[in-house]
Amino acid sequence: MSGRVRSWHGAPSKPRFTPPPGAVDAHCHVFGPADRFPFSPKAKYHPDDAGPDKLFALRDHLGFARNVVVQASCHGTDNAATLNAIAASGGKARGVAVVDPAIADNELESLHAGGIRAVRFNFLKRLVDDAPKDRFLDVARRVAPLGWHVVIYFEADILEELRPFLDAIPTPIVIDHMGRPDVSQGPDGPDMRAFRALLASRDDIWFKPTCPDRLSAEPPPWDDFAEAVRPLVEDFADRVIWGTDWPHPNMESNIPDDGLLVDMIPRIAPTAELQRKLLVDNPMRLYWPDENR
Repeated sequence: MSGRVRSWHGAPSKPRFTPPPGAVDAHCHVFGPADRFPFSPKAKYHPDDAGPDKLFALRDHLGFARNVVVQASCHGTDNAATLNAIAASGGKARGVAVVDPAIADNELESLHAGGIRAVRFNFLKRLVDDAPKDRFLDVARRVAPLGWHVVIYFEADILEELRPFLDAIPTPIVIDHMGRPDVSQGPDGPDMRAFRALLASRDDIWFKPTCPDRLSAEPPPWDDFAEAVRPLVEDFADRVIWGTDWPHPNMESNIPDDGLLVDMIPRIAPTAELQRKLLVDNPMRLYWPDENR
């Protein structure tokens, strides 16, 4: 395939921050290998291969123990690449699927057996052509008996429009990248106030305080992100999980150093207790609830 691009750092630094034992990178992806797992005909980007071997090498380099692999939009609703990564992990990965709303119940059960524990609904128009709320709600109702949750990706300017849809979801919800607020507004800016109102509306909405490289207009160390996000993590400490977002889809013009991303963690979760909740306790509750800890 021509026109493929690399969107991950070739030599990420070793973080100064050491994650606690058992830490989970709870938002990452795999791309391909495309000769085994072709991209969707509807894919908006065609990245270079970034398979399980690269992901697990990065996991070890950064000091993490486990991964949650989120289905990348370039693979559409064929979750084979994500399932392959989970199978290759030796029990150290779980996954988030993207499914066709018409998926059969036995196919959902097969995904569960393969390590999937959530379904993702994407509302970013630059990545997906269609986001049918009614059909998404039907999927949410059908995955609830499996104990799954729903992961949602949207931008801050459509949060109010999405509120009735979010209110109707019958499972726990995890919001990717905090719904992409404008962090330059600070911790009390309108985007963050609206997001706080959403979190306060029900006690089973979780979020990922992730992607300073996407959300900050500043260069590393992304001071505006740290200032805006730390109070949110402190106030909702039992409902946060963290991830690298590796291999950083569509970031080829501004590829982040994953070591610097990890070094953001103690700036938004400044105590050992907060760090353990963010990186171990919370993601384990969501993705490995069957394990006795």
